[in-house]
Amino acid sequence: MLQIHVDPDRPIALVEQIVSGVRSQIDDRILRAGMKLPPIRRLAETHQISRFTVVEAYDRLVALGYLDSRRGSGFYVSARRTGGEEPEMIERVERAVDGVWLMREIADDAPNRVQVAAGNLPPQWLDEDEVLRNLRQLLRRTDTRPTSYGTPQGFAPLRDQLRIRLAELGIRAQPGQIVLTYGATQALDLIARYFLKAGDCVLVDDPGYWNLFSQLRLQGIRLLGVPRNADGPDVAALETLLAHHQPRLFFTQSVLSNPTSTCISPAVAFRLLQLAEKHDFLIADDDIYGDMQQGPATRLATLDQLQRVIQIGSYSKTISGNLRVGYLACRYDLAQALTDVKIMTALSSPEFSERLVHLMLTEGHYRKYVERLQGRLARATDRTLRMLERVGMVVDNEPGGGQFVWARVPGLNDSTALAHLGVEHDIVLAPGAVFRPNCQPSPHLRFNVAYAEHPRLERFLAEQLARIT
Repeated sequence: MLQIHVDPDRPIALVEQIVSGVRSQIDDRILRAGMKLPPIRRLAETHQISRFTVVEAYDRLVALGYLDSRRGSGFYVSARRTGGEEPEMIERVERAVDGVWLMREIADDAPNRVQVAAGNLPPQWLDEDEVLRNLRQLLRRTDTRPTSYGTPQGFAPLRDQLRIRLAELGIRAQPGQIVLTYGATQALDLIARYFLKAGDCVLVDDPGYWNLFSQLRLQGIRLLGVPRNADGPDVAALETLLAHHQPRLFFTQSVLSNPTSTCISPAVAFRLLQLAEKHDFLIADDDIYGDMQQGPATRLATLDQLQRVIQIGSYSKTISGNLRVGYLACRYDLAQALTDVKIMTALSSPEFSERLVHLMLTEGHYRKYVERLQGRLARATDRTLRMLERVGMVVDNEPGGGQFVWARVPGLNDSTALAHLGVEHDIVLAPGAVFRPNCQPSPHLRFNVAYAEHPRLERFLAEQLARIT
């Protein structure tokens, strides 16, 4: 019954591969309580590994409560005891639609959890070998100073490389117009700190980036949701809002918006810039998923040339979330002002990480890696769409690329109940309410296609939707 894949060439230790494989089969109920695992000698011979490796893996599974060791008989799947976990589980369920809860749950990388709510890609999807190779190369260089604070505006060679990459998108920016940040999150925070104060109102996509909404609410900012259509923000609804409010900023995403993975059309982009000029507001365009887009896409900064648009980017999604390297590009005067805010709030950003990203971008492998990633995401998206169709969910606007699918449950007003049930089954779902500016009810769920192929997810959705519909 035990079917696991053990590969000595993988960077993961053999013991970890066995432990992870057995745990997954037990969590998926393929192996049930009382079933006997293969003897140590047989498993070692089957996978051509050391018996000591199998012994260590089995002992670890016993310590974790997955197996029982019976002297003279072998190892058996244990009857899992959940009594001690109940208070924590109740707390999780009660907080199932809170944005901070969702961030904490996504950060919990326990191997038995189905993290379909995650905003990042699985580590094995990223080019970890290339990161490590460039890290070793960076450490061998005599000009590398890992103990340095770095400069306030960021590592100059990386800013110059970003100038080249922005030019490829049709965006003209000099290095002095680019500020490196601690991921896109800090870029958004610097903009909000500089332009806004408690009681101000801002425009945001509805649905939109839930972590940004949490940041803005923390500062006492009022959020005005602009409905998001398949071709971008609803400009008619935007005009209605502008007739009654005077926002200073519109936080949006031209390319592969989170959570809908839709892109702005040229017509909508042009009209949006007209309204920004007429009503005197700036646009912060968060382009962190842009490298996942296959083919050309319309960007507000390309049309506007950074007059009213602040372009935001990051390499956390494609290179490493651990490095936390992002940037913003804008008018020169704004870049200097935002650098001052950065100095006052964080002094600088991590130059060592910036040097590593610069090395990866200039080594020449990044482009080919991104092309492979785009293809893998496209295939995973197709499979996710077919799965959602099988269980009865509806996708009104198929994604234009990227890693998310935004789907709704027919006849349901609010997906919160599914999030509650998901927590009980160790399936972390992202309910639509957290992606709305003021947590309004939503029948939608956001699916990360890189995690959506887990068989437990499809079974759970099929069972629950059968009851709902």
